[in-house]
Amino acid sequence: MDVGTGRIFEDAGWTLVDPQAPAPSLVRAVYSNERFTPRDDLKGLYRYAEWLPIKRTLRKSHAPVTYKSKGLSDLLGMDNLYITLSGYVPKRGAKMETCSFKETEAFSVCARLPKNSKKILVVQSAGNTARAFARVCSDNDIPIVICIPNDNVSDLWFTRKLKPCVKVIATPHGTDYYDAIALGEKLCKDPRYLAEGGAKNVARRDGMGTTILSAVEVIGRIPDAYFQAVGSGTGAIAAWENACRLEKDGRFGRNEMRVYCVQNAPYTLMYDSWKSGKGDLVPIDAEVSRKNAEIILAKVLSNRKPPYNLAGGLHDVLTASGGDFYKVTNDEIVYWMLQFYNKEGYDIFPAAASAVAALKKALDEGTVKNDETVMLNITGAGMLNATSRGFELKKPDLVLSTELSAEEVISSVEKLF
Repeated sequence: MDVGTGRIFEDAGWTLVDPQAPAPSLVRAVYSNERFTPRDDLKGLYRYAEWLPIKRTLRKSHAPVTYKSKGLSDLLGMDNLYITLSGYVPKRGAKMETCSFKETEAFSVCARLPKNSKKILVVQSAGNTARAFARVCSDNDIPIVICIPNDNVSDLWFTRKLKPCVKVIATPHGTDYYDAIALGEKLCKDPRYLAEGGAKNVARRDGMGTTILSAVEVIGRIPDAYFQAVGSGTGAIAAWENACRLEKDGRFGRNEMRVYCVQNAPYTLMYDSWKSGKGDLVPIDAEVSRKNAEIILAKVLSNRKPPYNLAGGLHDVLTASGGDFYKVTNDEIVYWMLQFYNKEGYDIFPAAASAVAALKKALDEGTVKNDETVMLNITGAGMLNATSRGFELKKPDLVLSTELSAEEVISSVEKLF
């Protein structure tokens, strides 16, 4: 379904936009089963297969885990704080090897590909998405090219060696996620390569939306408030979309869930855009963007091209939900990483700590009440546990200048396969 027009049409297999759409808009999957029906006969993420646009299941998937907080909840003075955890924390039942909720999108997107596909998937990433897709594609023998800024390759750590079907190409030092996006777009001018599509891919969003499905299974109803750190905002959009599906089911209450997002200052493009009161992104200089991306601790929260101002995008979600945006500093992130570890017993990524800091701000200002039911999306955790027996970094197979033409990029990458 085209969100902007409401037109329902058939998926051609990898549809990213409605070809008849008069204006930029996300498309949304419409499932024949309108009831939330977890599949006990399928493992991992695929227990939610009824609301995933997939053609098959893949090996080694895991679903997010939700539990009612005790330690952090007591610290914040909350009665009903639920943590939805994506990471590697076996004592909590969370076993995502890459420690990131980006695995949810990777297992959904890659399962949307037919098994006999001849295309080579292209994914652009600021870090965690790259690690997730690399691991999933390696484990399931799916050819992929991952585009990433060279300054973020430290996120490409793996506890097991990757197979040769995974190739990594990087933009030079001093570039950002937007430059990696542009590199992938050049490569996809060759029809042999298939653009994953980012937020436009319904499989990505519905995979990420399994976080709220996990939460509602435990809570029994749609939360009052949802907190997440965002780079593109895709995960927050996905949570809202599934909350709408859950409301239509009828058994989980009305969708009155307020969506709260947070960015890491000084990289606050979407925060600034939301606070401006306008529907469009505020202008941002490319060099300022790159500089700010270098400064922030939560580097995955830097995106110059987020799905903010198109129909169904983050601006629409925040408006419809009555939500808001927060920004937090590096110092606040470090503080809440430590507090979370002390209270919940496991380490979290800087982006996840940003969401904790935002929740604290919302409580302090009275935006969120202490007795409300709140879902906190902890999008990455457990790296200390996952890497305790060692890991290795995947170095880029190529570093390509942003000045290269599409033809030059394609020619360079061809030699890798």
